[in-house]
Amino acid sequence: MTLGERLARGDETALTECYGAIAPLVRRLVAKLVPGHAVDDVVQVVFLEVWQSRGRFDPARNLEPWVLAIARRRAIDKLRAEARHSRRTVPLDDLPRTQRDETVAVDAACDVRKALAALPEVQRQALVLAHFEQLTQPEIADRLAVPLGTVKARTTRGLRRLSTLL
Repeated sequence: MTLGERLARGDETALTECYGAIAPLVRRLVAKLVPGHAVDDVVQVVFLEVWQSRGRFDPARNLEPWVLAIARRRAIDKLRAEARHSRRTVPLDDLPRTQRDETVAVDAACDVRKALAALPEVQRQALVLAHFEQLTQPEIADRLAVPLGTVKARTTRGLRRLSTLL
């Protein structure tokens, strides 16, 4: 039985194994998106949601992209919350340059998230594996068990579509 199947069935040891296997990847992704002080909080929220949402996980699918999608959403939520707080207390022009850049980055991340959601699943999956997991196209082909040409086509079409949507 796979780790994803065990998790979906409510096996608590599967959550521990999932954390051990995927937490470093989640931490790297989250660290790219949120300020350093918020990384641990977001990672904790991610795995809490993984456990609470285990009934929605399809064990026939790969566990890592599902967890990374949750991580990306929670990181963006954290950025939005911080940006809302910043916007309420200080006008954007009065923010220090780094905070202003972070606020602009949150808005851009929200736009990218919406655009990714509009892509066909196969294109989105290829782009997520390439960008967030930093896999090469041959590694993506191996992971998805599809020909390299298929990965190249999905990636190219996905990037073109993202360009149009953004």
